Amino acid sequence: MTLENPPAIDPSLVSRVKYILSRPKFEWPVIDAESATIKGLFTRYAMVLAAIPAVATLVGQIAFWHRGPVAPLLGAVMSYVLSLVSVYVLGLIIDALAPTFGGTRNPVKAMQVAVYSMTPAWVAGVLNVVPTLSWLAGLLGLYGFYLLYLGLPALMKTTADKALGYTIVVVVAAIILWTIVAALVGAVIASFAIVGLGAAAFALS
Repeated sequence: MTLENPPAIDPSLVSRVKYILSRPKFEWPVIDAESATIKGLFTRYAMVLAAIPAVATLVGQIAFWHRGPVAPLLGAVMSYVLSLVSVYVLGLIIDALAPTFGGTRNPVKAMQVAVYSMTPAWVAGVLNVVPTLSWLAGLLGLYGFYLLYLGLPALMKTTADKALGYTIVVVVAAIILWTIVAALVGAVIASFAIVGLGAAAFALS
């Protein structure tokens, strides 16, 4: 099997997850040949997979940290929504930067790169169900940077000599977005913890 003869297109979610993780060099050309919409990318793929780390984190916090459900639930909802928003923004950034690196602007393909490159982070997020393994989820999610490196030239048609620079700029943007999301979610959870401690102190006084 060669890149000139990629496997047949299989649009199902399970197959897409399997192939983008196990053989991305073959899968990006398949994705490039597909007819897609931004709405479809989110409703049929991103919204499903992004729920994995959010739900796993919620279960882990309640089961292992013995927290009440309110703060973890709010944190899970926020992380889920902001994860989708950050991926959408990343897609816009990828599209806007394409001409700078010798590529062609295409909002749908840019969103495909952003969404499918998040697959490792979303799938590995299942490990968040055990809080002590969350670092491993983050480590495995770094595979998404490699997917970006392969996907940008394949879909955005950037020149080979500029693919690495394009990838680095997009990765920096992604890290900034994820840092903002983590800070916002952490601030909300912390504020609920403070309120809870204050209420407990008041009840004991």
